[in-house]
Amino acid sequence: MGGYILKRLSIGIPTLLIIVTASFFLMRAAPGGPFDAEVDLDPLVRANLEASYGLDQPIGTQYLRFLDGLTHFDFGPSTTYPDRSVGELIADGLPVTLKLGLTAMLLATIIGLLAGVIAARNRNGVLDGAIMMLASVGIAVPNFVVAPILTLLFGITLQLLPVAGWGDGSLRYWLLPVVALALPQIAAIARITRSSMLETLSADYVRTARAKGMPERRVLWRHVMRSAFLPVMSYLGPVAANVVTGSVIVEQIFSLPGIGRFFVQGAINRDYGLVMGIVILYATVLILLNLLVDIAYGWLDPRARVK
Repeated sequence: MGGYILKRLSIGIPTLLIIVTASFFLMRAAPGGPFDAEVDLDPLVRANLEASYGLDQPIGTQYLRFLDGLTHFDFGPSTTYPDRSVGELIADGLPVTLKLGLTAMLLATIIGLLAGVIAARNRNGVLDGAIMMLASVGIAVPNFVVAPILTLLFGITLQLLPVAGWGDGSLRYWLLPVVALALPQIAAIARITRSSMLETLSADYVRTARAKGMPERRVLWRHVMRSAFLPVMSYLGPVAANVVTGSVIVEQIFSLPGIGRFFVQGAINRDYGLVMGIVILYATVLILLNLLVDIAYGWLDPRARVK
């Protein structure tokens, strides 16, 4: 198992370096700069500002300096928030983003698995049809459409939950954002679970277990669920990507103090350091989550370790 983990790490580290390099040069290639919004900025003042942030140096030198800073976990200064470093901004917003994203992933996995199992156990029945119809709607409707609908229904019409802000961080403030993030993933996981369970239920070893008189509940938990969960486990990596990228939009809609708002503001203002810091953070989280998924997959299916 140790060799399997090292193999996955050897893939993840170069992947992160490629993402960092591509993001760095794409940011510099985009039109505009950090100080273009200041239309009346004196050319001498602009030159001094660019020199203070190292933007007057050749692009290759800037890249090497940035990589050197990363070795010390230093993302550099922020041009949007000159009195704070990128690391401080990320540290402020990261707890909210992590709480939102991890809760949404957990909710999507639990409810999606449960819905998929119920649908498979009632194949071609009323419950199966209803669950799959809702799942199709959930997949088709993105979270930036779901979020305003939830806000209108539960926040404005029924006035049950707040529609913006983080407040004291209690459940009522982050329930709607979590549901908006989780709903599309619940639908996808439910469909994957149902399809995988139906395929596993028709396998020869399951029929053999039933023929030997094994109780149905034991057949499900001992033989069916472990095999049926493997495709879901493989999908959890893309789920993490969808949740992380979707949280940027959801945080903006619900005015949450996560790192999503910093990312949007940094992109608008061409804040190279802030955008790069958040991109690297997102990429690192996704690579680590995919590594955990690979480890769990290898534990559930030892055949995967030799690939």
